[in-house]
Amino acid sequence: AIVLPKVNQVGDLHAARSALSTHGTSIPIWAMIETPLGVMNLNGIASATGTGLAGLIAGTNDLAKELRCTAEQARLALVPHLAAIVCAARARGLYALDGVYNQFRDPKGFRAEAEQGRTLGFDGKTLIHPGQVDLAHLYFGPTSAELERAARIVAAFADPENAGKGVISLDGDMVERLHLDAARALLSAAGDNDA
Repeated sequence: AIVLPKVNQVGDLHAARSALSTHGTSIPIWAMIETPLGVMNLNGIASATGTGLAGLIAGTNDLAKELRCTAEQARLALVPHLAAIVCAARARGLYALDGVYNQFRDPKGFRAEAEQGRTLGFDGKTLIHPGQVDLAHLYFGPTSAELERAARIVAAFADPENAGKGVISLDGDMVERLHLDAARALLSAAGDNDA
């Protein structure tokens, strides 16, 4: 994919696609949302048809600068904007990547920020240093407990006793077919061919 920085409006995507088409490429575009205007225009950007948009990336460094907010550890001033990026991506079936963590020699801080990003719903994190690759895989990949739970959900719905049911009880939780869909997707992404 091509990462397009400073996407402020849908016209930026159309201009990029036009330039790429001139060179005969249909490679997907990932839009960096790193300005207040980009955040304000998220719906239009995420809805842009015919542009080959595949994902949104939170440009946290520039966004914090433009907002004149403190980029402190908890990113409290950025959280609403990060959530908006995830929401816009999900509404249009796009990927969403969290911004970089600048302190590349601080694995503990990276973990905290990655866990926050995952909690917000990001699919992954952009990286500023090769030393962060393994950490990103670790914190954004499924845990063994999540994979085990997903397999149990799939097995529970496969039980003939639960055939046709929309909701079942599993380990004291009410589990719906939407959880089954999510479990299958998780197992499939993890390479489980039985999902």
